[in-house]
Amino acid sequence: MTDGSLAGFATLEELMEEYMPPEKLQHARRVLYGLNVGELVKGIDLDPVLCGRSLEQDFDLRTAAFRAAPEQMRPPRVVRIGLIQNKIVLPTDAPFTEQAKAIRERVGQMLETAGQAGVKVVCLQEAWHMPFAFCTREKHWCEFAESVENGESVSFCQAAAKRWGMVVICPILERDAAHNETVWNTAVVIGHNGNIIGKHRKNHIPRVGDFNESTYYMEGNTGHPVFETAFGRIAVNICYGRHHPMNWQAFGMNGAELVFNPAATVGDLSEPLWPVEARNAAIANSYFVAAINRVGTEVFPREFTSGDGKPAHKDFGHFYGSSYVAAPDGSRSPSLARHKDGLMVADIDLNLCRQTKDKWGFQMTARYEMYAEFFNRFVQPDFKPQIIRDSTL
Repeated sequence: MTDGSLAGFATLEELMEEYMPPEKLQHARRVLYGLNVGELVKGIDLDPVLCGRSLEQDFDLRTAAFRAAPEQMRPPRVVRIGLIQNKIVLPTDAPFTEQAKAIRERVGQMLETAGQAGVKVVCLQEAWHMPFAFCTREKHWCEFAESVENGESVSFCQAAAKRWGMVVICPILERDAAHNETVWNTAVVIGHNGNIIGKHRKNHIPRVGDFNESTYYMEGNTGHPVFETAFGRIAVNICYGRHHPMNWQAFGMNGAELVFNPAATVGDLSEPLWPVEARNAAIANSYFVAAINRVGTEVFPREFTSGDGKPAHKDFGHFYGSSYVAAPDGSRSPSLARHKDGLMVADIDLNLCRQTKDKWGFQMTARYEMYAEFFNRFVQPDFKPQIIRDSTL
């Protein structure tokens, strides 16, 4: 659909609700979205004032609640998290300062709703403060890069964190003044007091289609940090890193309980993968995953090509939103809209992480030493694959 919807519907869930009888819809949801402690994932009853505000300000507001089984030795560890997806507000040929200001004002509306809803950890989409201009290969877009320590977007998120007492993950285009003003794709983790806890730089950079990101920045150098916050141990797997299973695994091995995946990806390239990858990561690593995708179609002033045989064009394609939360037991929330700004509010009980580890034993049976030995051999120049050839060939 030219408006970015899915055959006229905001989400796949709404399409199914329209055409499937309720008694059959429940079975479809069980297969597609799993069961959380034996039940379908339910929503949260928010203040009607907040629901009304989302209608007035025209953003999608959806909720989900993930439970864990009651324990005798530990109380529940329920944390309310938020995921924010947004379009750019002004055309890409508007003055850069005006574009950035308009985006901050729009995201500020959803941050305010998140704070009033009691969200304690919120994550914004990849490079939320600017158009995703890396398709163009034009270097003037680097003007949007900013300092982690005192950048305007970071300061904006620090103010929100301090006001609402919530952790804010603020993914930006970073300008690293200490290292000759190098540019990085970075997520800044801001504590609930407005303090900067740390940062993580994108580990894997795409070189596919219009994703010409290596024209601007290269692979990050911060490893797989896990940030211990007032509301749990959090990691950030930025965008393309979700295609690399070992990237997810390293965050888990470092103790993550919740991993955010702020992203910017388009329908023609990755939409069939999107509902699967975050959920797979949550299952394989026994932690929660919150996947956030940019939304909207961004049109740039000049045509560009990417060496893939396509005619010159001015847009990246449609960023399809559809942000969601996946739990370690394989259950997941419905998605935010495919074509409009949105805020997902989810309650997650972090006790489910250990409960899932105890049930499935993935970490206990992982055989790390066997794979460590294999990878040590694989990276050697004289590595030979272990192939046993049929002697009759």
